[in-house]
Amino acid sequence: MFVAPVNTESLLAQAQAETLYLNLIEQINKDFNLANEGIDFPLSISPDELKIQLHEKIYRMIQYKFAEYLNLLYIIDVPENEIKQLDGSDLVILAEQVAFLILKREWQKVWFRNYYK
Repeated sequence: MFVAPVNTESLLAQAQAETLYLNLIEQINKDFNLANEGIDFPLSISPDELKIQLHEKIYRMIQYKFAEYLNLLYIIDVPENEIKQLDGSDLVILAEQVAFLILKREWQKVWFRNYYK
């Protein structure tokens, strides 16, 4: 049964433990490209580096490309109610929280696809 991770570190650890980390990177790359936000994480990227780079990308999108940011959330299918619950007073923290929600949704897609194949 799918259990949603509580933070980024546990999500990435679970993805590695289930040998689905590469699938997660591929899914992130695919959905960002669908949203015309070219991002190409190499499959060799470490979990820590993935977390940092994704956070930076989301932060820049919120600041400079807000319409594209909203489109990305729509394409990835991040639950709107979860986004609305976030406190937007600090952009750095907001970007980190949104990056986790994106990772969580992408992980959910990868996990279900693997579990029900």
